[in-house]
Amino acid sequence: MGATDAAFGKDDTDQVTQFTAPSVYLDLRTTYATAPGGAIGIGFGNTSLFSVLGAIALAAGHTPSTVPTHIKLPTVHAVTVDIPLTVDLNDRVSVYGGVSVNANTMPLGGWTDIDVASWNVGFQADIYRQNGGMLPTITVQSTITQSLPSGPFATTNFNNVIEFDYALDEDQTRGLLLGFQDTRVAIQSASAEVRPGMIGYAGGYYQWPSNWKASARVGVQSFGGVELLNRTLIQPFTQPVLRLDLDRMDDNDNRLFGLMVQIQWIPLPSYQLTFRTPLYLTQN
Repeated sequence: MGATDAAFGKDDTDQVTQFTAPSVYLDLRTTYATAPGGAIGIGFGNTSLFSVLGAIALAAGHTPSTVPTHIKLPTVHAVTVDIPLTVDLNDRVSVYGGVSVNANTMPLGGWTDIDVASWNVGFQADIYRQNGGMLPTITVQSTITQSLPSGPFATTNFNNVIEFDYALDEDQTRGLLLGFQDTRVAIQSASAEVRPGMIGYAGGYYQWPSNWKASARVGVQSFGGVELLNRTLIQPFTQPVLRLDLDRMDDNDNRLFGLMVQIQWIPLPSYQLTFRTPLYLTQN
């Protein structure tokens, strides 16, 4: 969420009340990801990608319960483009909604056609600001993602994050992070169940005078697995997860470009590479 002026403010004379229009932009995110055979993982926040991988796993595993449990799902490579229209209402609250398009590898080789994979809506808000005090900034984010097309294995993901940001200087160019993410998945089919996934993490960030900002988060992901037709399709696991971000900001802390690398062990390594290229329609 880029920093903007307050929605309402006063000029230097404190006589005239002014209104600042919100920032509106397409927060384009292009992700390339791999998932090893027989596993999927939620990871940090990318519920659109999880919807795609989850749908592939459920569809590929829709076989009679007599199939041996040692047979694994194939390794999957996927490219997902998230296109949420984002509105920064002020420097504390953002709302967003949009669609995701996807292409992925098929078990017999080759790639699928590019298609709309899901839609999502959500918000992000700073419910408390540190502003030089002893208590950290508290940010909450909540996203609902619905996979497409509708069918017996369509999923609805509820992803909620709370993050504590303790700035170590007045300009908030360096600080410490502590957070928790909870993801719940509902499936239309009564024969399948995706159990909850949770991540607890810690990290930090540093922003140079040139407005390049680096941040890191390391944590532990616990995923309850996937059940289908009374058999365990995806085994539960508790494994480490690592996320590294490099962002180019402007003088008002609006993101101009972002690169994110994520490695999650599920339990074999799964890799994600995400490019963020916001397209601003209005900007403050």
